[in-house]
Amino acid sequence: MLAHGFVRDAFLAGTFVALACGIAGWFVVLRAQVFAVDALSHVAFVGAIGALAIGLDARVGLFVLTLALGGAMGALGRRGRPDDTTIGIVFSWVLGVGVLFVSLLATSAAGGSGIATANTLFGSIFALGAAHARVAAAVAAGVTVAILAARRPLLLATLDPEVAAARGVPLRGLGIAFLLALALIAAQATQAVGALLLLGLVAAPAGAAHRLTARPALGLAVSGGIAVAATWGGLALSYALPSLPPSSAIVGLACGAYALAAGSAMRRG
Repeated sequence: MLAHGFVRDAFLAGTFVALACGIAGWFVVLRAQVFAVDALSHVAFVGAIGALAIGLDARVGLFVLTLALGGAMGALGRRGRPDDTTIGIVFSWVLGVGVLFVSLLATSAAGGSGIATANTLFGSIFALGAAHARVAAAVAAGVTVAILAARRPLLLATLDPEVAAARGVPLRGLGIAFLLALALIAAQATQAVGALLLLGLVAAPAGAAHRLTARPALGLAVSGGIAVAATWGGLALSYALPSLPPSSAIVGLACGAYALAAGSAMRRG
């Protein structure tokens, strides 16, 4: 399997993107911001389709719109944490714009076949290419390092914001920075697992980790490990079964891990 260059590229990008999803996802679940990730995944889809509709590279739209609206949601939220009303408004507006962009793309030369829309919705990790895989890995690795470096103030701001503010933690700036990190992850992961399935790779490993342990350091390691294992297993399954899309296999394994962790927690209880 690894004798093929496109498989090695998929493993390179998938490993670091999955690790970033798992590490960030642990904080997403703890901060109850799963809805924000869902909104950002749709923002990424609309950004990619909008860029293609006006003749630009899809990645330009992915990063520009996702980062812009991620920062906007953080700025509109209290202490950098947007509430469901803010997220819902952004979500509905983005979906409306997305319908317009899909209509424009369908009549353009770039999207007449529907391949571009399908790739954005469901991912195309085996088609990334060596250069794109290296960029995806580098961006995801950078986001992972940044979140791990800020884990202590981020944890304190999540669990006890009043104490964090009293100790000088910049709650608003930290919240906006975390949403920008999520926006970068959404933009990269959309290319791998697609906008529709991104939430599963962020929430399922993190949810399993929270079910298995309450220790932050161990939880982060478990969440990242499950995400990476699901990605490796999904790529291997998709290679062995060509009719199985890699994004479906990856998210299916991640959700299966959550189901096993939830069952284990119930038996312990």
